[in-house]
Amino acid sequence: EHTRHLRAEPRCSVFVQGLPDGPNPQTAPRVTVTGMAEMAENGELKARYLAIHPYAAMYADFGDFHLWRIRPMSALFVGGFARAVRVRQVDLLPDASAAAVSAAEAGIIKHCNHDHPDALAAIVGGACRMVAADTDGMDVTAEEQSLRFHWSAPVSDAAGIRAELVRMTKEARTGASG
Repeated sequence: EHTRHLRAEPRCSVFVQGLPDGPNPQTAPRVTVTGMAEMAENGELKARYLAIHPYAAMYADFGDFHLWRIRPMSALFVGGFARAVRVRQVDLLPDASAAAVSAAEAGIIKHCNHDHPDALAAIVGGACRMVAADTDGMDVTAEEQSLRFHWSAPVSDAAGIRAELVRMTKEARTGASG
């Protein structure tokens, strides 16, 4: 149904909501991103998706399975009751750092999994494999689970990822947080 509808009308939206400050759900931060859906026929993207979501492998080769991208056009961010702001398209697009991190991702994953599985295990709390890294964090798989770990702040290159992994490893080994 989703594919049929998006092919007929590619305008769409995605709504994401955070946790409220208290019992009133109106205090929850939320954003609605509106955009144009485009089918993404890309083998590398599919491989990355399956690395992060290995359970999807059982249906990823079905004829009706497709990956889609949403080209953001605008957004409405509501930071709680009576706190709303419109977000322009230019402010939703990734900057050059996303491309730099994406270009380095395969090398980072290979290096971490091959040379530093002990550091990853310390961060995660057990054996795992890094399967993705981006400006905001990394995805790992441990047994049948996919887990997301966020950096303390967005990074702009491979050196930033290295610094975050070193920090996270030290914190995990000393029991510190911050």
